Amino acid sequence: MLEMLVSALAGVVLGLSLAAPPGPMNAVIAEESVLRGWRSGFSAGLGAMTADACFFVLALAGVVAVVQDAPVVRGVMIGVGGLLMLYFAYGTAKDATATFTAEDVDEDAKGFRKAFALAITNPYQIIWWLTAGVGLLDPGKFDVLSDLPGNLVVTTGGPIIVLGFFAGIALWISGFPAALVAARNRVDSFAPVVAYLSAGVLALAGVSFVYDSVTTLM
Repeated sequence: MLEMLVSALAGVVLGLSLAAPPGPMNAVIAEESVLRGWRSGFSAGLGAMTADACFFVLALAGVVAVVQDAPVVRGVMIGVGGLLMLYFAYGTAKDATATFTAEDVDEDAKGFRKAFALAITNPYQIIWWLTAGVGLLDPGKFDVLSDLPGNLVVTTGGPIIVLGFFAGIALWISGFPAALVAARNRVDSFAPVVAYLSAGVLALAGVSFVYDSVTTLM
């Protein structure tokens, strides 16, 4: 029972290590949350999580490693991702001055599609699956406490750690929008600031991705 709990917690930590760091995905979640509310922010996070589920399946099939080893495919993916980020950065900057509107299904679906499109073309997601993701998928065991072997053992490559991994992502994509909405409700000027910062992050990432694409394909 203890081993299952430790493995599940290790999965949660891995999920948070992918979902929590600042970047384009969290910029989209932040924009959707402060401009349209928690449900839209969560929907955007769900889009990114769905892309990770796709990467999980592709990693199991060995396709992720093949893409990483194909420079032309990787370069095209980076370029598409960069252009999408620049496009969404423009839309985010436009939306930053918009009046808050009620949450609706169409806006939720828009955030989901936006985050999914960015995540599925994000080469850094592939890099994560080739590094930390290997530890998630590779069957085995390791001791958390090397000085006390057998006390805290994590089992990798099994359903427990995988469920923990997606639980960690779910924890982030529900808690992060909630925190942003709470802050927005306390400070009226908070939403435009976050939206403009999100646009800046997307724009910088887009320029970086396009430049990386050009250098890769040349």
